[in-house]
Amino acid sequence: MTANDHASSPPPVRPVFAAATWKEIAYLVTNLPVALIGFVYTVVMLATAGGLAVTVVGLPLLLAGLYLSRQLGVLERIRARALLGLRVDEPSPLPGPGRSGGFFPWLWSGIKDPVAWRTVLFELVRLPWGVLTFSIALLGLFVLWPVLPYVVRLMANLDRAMVRGLLSPSDELERRIAELESGRGVVVDTAAADLRRIERDLHDGAQARLVALAMGLGLAKEKLLEDPEGAAAMVDEAHGEVKLALQELRDLARGIHPAVLTDRGLDAALSSVAARCLVPVKVSVRLEERPAEAIEGIAYFVVSELLQNVSKHAGARGAGVEVWREETRLLIRVWDDGRGGARTSGGSGLAGLAERVRAVDGGFVVESPAGEGTVVVAELPWRGRG
Repeated sequence: MTANDHASSPPPVRPVFAAATWKEIAYLVTNLPVALIGFVYTVVMLATAGGLAVTVVGLPLLLAGLYLSRQLGVLERIRARALLGLRVDEPSPLPGPGRSGGFFPWLWSGIKDPVAWRTVLFELVRLPWGVLTFSIALLGLFVLWPVLPYVVRLMANLDRAMVRGLLSPSDELERRIAELESGRGVVVDTAAADLRRIERDLHDGAQARLVALAMGLGLAKEKLLEDPEGAAAMVDEAHGEVKLALQELRDLARGIHPAVLTDRGLDAALSSVAARCLVPVKVSVRLEERPAEAIEGIAYFVVSELLQNVSKHAGARGAGVEVWREETRLLIRVWDDGRGGARTSGGSGLAGLAERVRAVDGGFVVESPAGEGTVVVAELPWRGRG
C-alpha cells in the first residue's frame, strides 16, 4: 500500500449499515451537485479561454482557469478523505515566475501543467458518473435496501479508483520532488539549530570563562605591587581558567567537525568517539576509500549521537559500530545489549537523526524490543571524493 492509498481499508460490508457505509452514501449522493458545479466551470473556462486564445489575454486567462481547476482538485481530495477514507498526496505547487526563468517560461509551464489538465478531465467525466451514482444511491434507499451496502461499496470503490488515478501526483517524479522539498526544509532547520547550539555553547561556556579570565587578570594587575602573593594566586587561577576554556573550545570544535576526521578518516574518528563512550565499543570500518566529506561528516555525527544515547540511556554492557559500503550506499550499524525500547517517535533524538539521514536520500531503521537491546541501521548515499 502506497502513500497515495487510503490509510486503512473500509470495514467489511454488512446488511446493517455501518458509519463507513453511510459516509459512502453521502459521497455518492453529493456527487451530482459537486460534479455539476465542476463540469459547468470547466466547460465555461475552456470555451472562454479557447475563444480568447488568439488575443493577448487568452493564455493568461487559461492559466488562471487551470489554477482554479487545481483548487477544485484540492476540494475533491478533501471530500474523498472525509467521506471515503482515501488519502491522496497533494501534488507539488506550481513554481513562481522567479523560479521559472521569467514570465513566459512560467506561463508555459503553468499551461502544460499535467495536474491541472487531469483535474479538468476528472471534472468532465464526473457529470455522467455523478448522475448515475446519485440516482442509484437515492433510489436504493427506498427499493434496494437489502443489497444497497454492496452496491454502494462497488460504486464507492470505483470513485476511489477515479480519484486516485486522476487526482494523485503525476508520477513518481512528483512524489520525489515533494520528498526533496521536505528534505531541504529539514536540512535548513537542522543547520539553523546547529548554529543556535554553537552560539549558545560559546556564550555560556568559553565566552563566559574568557570574560571572567579578563576580569581576574585585571584585578591581578592592580594587586601586583601591593600584594604580589595574592596577584600570583589570581594569575594561577586564571591559568586554570584558560585551560578549561581551551578544553571547551576543543570539545565544541570536535562536535562541529573533528580534526581527526579530516586528517585520518572515519576509522580513526569513530574509534576516538568509541573511546569516550561509557561502555566498551567494538568498531569495524571496512572502506577501501573515503566517502565525500559531507557524507563522511553525517556518518560521524550519526554514530556519535547514537553512542551518546548508549552512554546515557541504554544501560548496556557493550556496544558495536560497523561501517561498510555496498555498491552505491554507505551502511552504518550501531548496536547495544541494553534495555531496548528506543523509538523514533515523540520528538526523540532518534527522530532528529532519522530526519537528517532522510534529508540526504538515506534510510534509518531502529529495532529495539524491550529488554533485548537496540540495533540502528543508517543508510547513506555513497559519493566518492573528487
